[in-house]
Amino acid sequence: MLYLRSMTINEPDRSCTRQWQRGEEAEYGIHIESDVAYVAEMRPKSAHFKSHRRYLAPRIDLMSIHAKFFAMLLLGLMPIAHADDLGVVGPTYDIAEPDLLEVIQSRLNRMEKSGELARKQGEYRDLVVGAIEKPKPTHGLKTTAAKRTYFIDPTWTLDRDIRGADGVLLFARGQKVNPLDHTSLREKLVFFDGRDRRQVSFARQLLREQDRAVKPILVAGEPLNLMRDWKRQVFYDQGGTLVRRLGIHQVPAVVTQDGKRLRVDEVLP
Repeated sequence: MLYLRSMTINEPDRSCTRQWQRGEEAEYGIHIESDVAYVAEMRPKSAHFKSHRRYLAPRIDLMSIHAKFFAMLLLGLMPIAHADDLGVVGPTYDIAEPDLLEVIQSRLNRMEKSGELARKQGEYRDLVVGAIEKPKPTHGLKTTAAKRTYFIDPTWTLDRDIRGADGVLLFARGQKVNPLDHTSLREKLVFFDGRDRRQVSFARQLLREQDRAVKPILVAGEPLNLMRDWKRQVFYDQGGTLVRRLGIHQVPAVVTQDGKRLRVDEVLP
């Protein structure tokens, strides 16, 4: 006869509660469900429960067994992949996309016939010529109301090494350099507003007196018109880069070299 005993395992002290049950004939074995272990062995009918030795059921991890079984079950349920010709569903068409260059050329031909192309070209030409003929004026300047003279030291500290074309180090980073130690300002720089007739007359008078020793620089106005009138080159401080570096706030202003410094005279027109 087979006697079946159930034991409940209590963690962490692994103390057990036991209960003997009578079962059918079978071989000796252990069956585990959750935390309950069933221990079965052949015993004579006359066996007494108290005199029989007590079992401590081991804790067996069945996760790996369950995972393998579950994976095999999924593989068995997966459909077998295969390809099949389902035929044609709906109408089909050949790819007939027009060439992009042909589309552009066709558009240009239409614009040319309608006169739109010539109009666009004229608008763009006028825009470019207008920007050259009359550039944007430099903001923040006013006509000189009170004369002022000041000096500028052009010395600056290098923030990087400067090397020649052959890679030879000319000036090391951190070195202080004064450009007037290596070159000189041979011309007077005259900054003036071309919209003010008095300033234009002032600059013109300097050119007559000193000719090539003067470089006229507009901060506003129409440089091409002056070049046609004066028959000589006229420069334009586009964006006000020079007047900002030189600290000029009033025009006309004359910049000359004074030793190793630059002298700036904001003069009355």
